[in-house]
Amino acid sequence: MYCIDNKQFPCSTSLTMKYIGGKWKAVILIHLIEKKRYNELRKELSMVTERTISLQLKQLESDGLIKRTVYTTKPPLKVEYELTEFGKTLIPLLKGIAQWGKETAKSNKQVKITE
Repeated sequence: MYCIDNKQFPCSTSLTMKYIGGKWKAVILIHLIEKKRYNELRKELSMVTERTISLQLKQLESDGLIKRTVYTTKPPLKVEYELTEFGKTLIPLLKGIAQWGKETAKSNKQVKITE
């Protein structure tokens, strides 16, 4: 049994899902393997609403997986996101998930690959 923030998790998998679970968290994290400005991330995830991206980024930052840096030295305001050292520990897992998805897309006739 694992406990964090007064919530109990029955196994390490459920604890992991606390950090990367949900429809968009892992997707956002894999896009942040390389540091990105907010607008770059929005363009790459154009099918996700701005509100959803903002909420997920706040949660990932709160969980210590990403770092948000605001540059205010000159207009326009610039905001960048990047993985923290803790977040970088997820890179092998995220790449494994992405590879599994690619292999599944190739072998599963129900999956249509579009650009």
